[in-house]
Amino acid sequence: MAVYTTEIASETITSDNPIHQRLLKAYVIAKEKVHGNLLEVGCGEGRGVSLLIPKAEKFSAIDKIEAIVEGLKKKFPEGDFISGNIPPLPYPDNTFDCVVSFQVIEHIADDHLYLKEISRVLKPNGLALITTPNRPMSLSRNPWHEREYTAEELTLLAKKYFSEVEMKGIAGNDKVMKYYERNKKSVDKMMRWDVLDLQHKLPASVLRVPYEMLNRLNRNKLKAAADDLVASILHEDYLLSEKPAESLDLFLIARK
Repeated sequence: MAVYTTEIASETITSDNPIHQRLLKAYVIAKEKVHGNLLEVGCGEGRGVSLLIPKAEKFSAIDKIEAIVEGLKKKFPEGDFISGNIPPLPYPDNTFDCVVSFQVIEHIADDHLYLKEISRVLKPNGLALITTPNRPMSLSRNPWHEREYTAEELTLLAKKYFSEVEMKGIAGNDKVMKYYERNKKSVDKMMRWDVLDLQHKLPASVLRVPYEMLNRLNRNKLKAAADDLVASILHEDYLLSEKPAESLDLFLIARK
């Protein structure tokens, strides 16, 4: 079962490639940091599972889409995959050495409980790696997101539940930023038609269908205009940045 939308970027749809590579970068970074008993919260279709499993003594993952989880069980029989809505997390206290959760917190209504639960299931001094979009770099309201964060906001929130918090970012090189600027220019043109600012006034449920249609149209347009650029972007074109406020995504590194 495939669940790819513009919100869940595909590794096989060329127009999604810049986003897929950006999301993949988090796993490339994480594989050098994780160890032991590892949990992924919100694994989706398993974008980074193949990178993480070899680094873990035991790999567990949870996601809400049961059919996707069943597929991952067959693809990665060495992992422990379960389906369920989170938070809370269905694991005992002090279970995991590391938890990764990428592009999830922005979808969670109770972000405090989400972080509290990740901290709870971590062993003492356990490591949490969390990514989420950097709100100042977002191009429009995303109706799939409960909220987005600045680096300062997420840092202050995480400090409530972790003893050590370090905020970094996932940024892009010149090639990535060329794509970003083209994307921004295209989205800005679309937003000019929203003279009543409906994107911020209408309920998210009403906006999701038009958002998906326009987002896919925009990505296809960018691909048609600069196919070589769109297809050529690799995860190596993204980097872990010491300037989270200027980055595309926030990369939170926290210890219990």
